[in-house]
Amino acid sequence: MTLKRWLPTFLAFPLGGLLAFETVGSVTNAGTAAAAGLLAGAVIGAGQWLALRGEGIDRRWPLVTAAAMAAGSALAAIATNAGTDVSDLILTGAVAGATVGAAQAALLNRPRWAAVTAASWALAWLISAGVLAQQADEGFVVFGSSGALVATVLTGLALRREVLA
Repeated sequence: MTLKRWLPTFLAFPLGGLLAFETVGSVTNAGTAAAAGLLAGAVIGAGQWLALRGEGIDRRWPLVTAAAMAAGSALAAIATNAGTDVSDLILTGAVAGATVGAAQAALLNRPRWAAVTAASWALAWLISAGVLAQQADEGFVVFGSSGALVATVLTGLALRREVLA
């Protein structure tokens, strides 16, 4: 797996987030978070699977990612009361990222993937919250392009170094 092949997956985050926001609207509770997470997770999972498919990754990757993101986003909304303060967004990234990472780790057979995903998604929200300072309170289910680039690079490096090596 090359980082160059993984990098385009960063587009799936803003595209999935936009689809979720336009379809579901703002994340205001666990229900809207789950619905938005399901849509965004399907797009993110499909984008990642396209990059990983030559590595023998299970075809269930997009479905597992969508289900895990729905669950993780709902848990995060409960934990933060669907808050949009920077600390709430970081916790949202950690919770949703850990849930998605754990589900994907089961397909990869690499338990450390959950920690990598949780940490990179938390950092991605921190970065996006700084860039989107005035828009962060709109209730997006996933971070923006600036955070997506960071999360993609960090997870791509982890894939290259350890997970698929």
